[in-house]
Amino acid sequence: MIQVYKKNIYKNFLICFSKITLVFFVTIIIMNLFEEINFLKEQNNNFVLLSIFLTLLNAPSVLIEIFPFIFLIAGLYFFIELIDKDELQIYKINGLTNIKIIYALGLISFLIGVFILVFFYHISANLKFAYLDIKNQYSKDDKYLAVITENGLWIKDEVQNKINYINAEKIENDKLINISISQFDENFELKKIIISKSADVESNTWKLINSVENIDNNSTFHEKLLFKSNFDMQKILNIFNNFSSLDFFKLKELEDDYKLLGYNTDVLLTYKHQLFSYPLYLVLMVFVASIVMLNIRFNKPKIYFITLGILISVIIYYINFFFSSIAKTQDFPYLLSAWGPKVLLLLIVSSSLIKINEK
Repeated sequence: MIQVYKKNIYKNFLICFSKITLVFFVTIIIMNLFEEINFLKEQNNNFVLLSIFLTLLNAPSVLIEIFPFIFLIAGLYFFIELIDKDELQIYKINGLTNIKIIYALGLISFLIGVFILVFFYHISANLKFAYLDIKNQYSKDDKYLAVITENGLWIKDEVQNKINYINAEKIENDKLINISISQFDENFELKKIIISKSADVESNTWKLINSVENIDNNSTFHEKLLFKSNFDMQKILNIFNNFSSLDFFKLKELEDDYKLLGYNTDVLLTYKHQLFSYPLYLVLMVFVASIVMLNIRFNKPKIYFITLGILISVIIYYINFFFSSIAKTQDFPYLLSAWGPKVLLLLIVSSSLIKINEK
């Protein structure tokens, strides 16, 4: 009999989860559609159709980001439905304690989380990659390009009607090491070549150290030389830091590229471990929703639960944001950055589950 009720819990939660996901998906489509139309309206005659297509490509990756909060709200909604139909007491009469109900929700949430991580994330990442590829064709930054090869970092940069091809062996902190710059005019005639031991690229005005500038076969040595660029270190890294557009195979390739450049991989490893912990994160969100619902009076209006769900979501979001931000300082262990919020939630949930069965 208990197994029958557990199956009913799985079915009811899946229905609640599907309804909440559909609401959020439609909301994402509407909000993103206006953004894409505004971006494309002056650049493409068929901007409405293209905007719809781009919105559909981007929506799955947005869902990946907000699924934890969808699970939280789905958990609240599940208990609201359970209470409205007086099914919670029926479960308890037939031997299902609060703990067993919560564990059943945790199991189905974990299985959904594994499916999302293994299958849905792979699809959403590739759709996001296609989305960015198409959108970049209409971007005003089409004159700028940065790629990583076996020969290091390569940058194409156009500044003041001059085309610069820049190669750097590796990255150390905010510096490019062992760089060469070939500068051409609009007719692709070589104007000069600069070879530098290092360059501080913290801002758009690069500071080249110990440089040799060759113009018309005349070489000049500069201890310090200023060089204008559209790139700074943040912009260079942002080109490669859109992790949501990379599936697990591309993430491994990017990690190899980072190592090739000598760049710190902690931010990338933090993201990968956030993915590894994703199913656990979803389970904990459902546990939080269950604990909240089983510890408050059921005669509250539904708007109270909706407001409470939003408030909890905001708090958890900022906890995650804090841990992700400190990972970028490179002075904080990436494992703690990735798993810290989950461990904190796990401690809170564990202490609450001890007493929940008494409710």
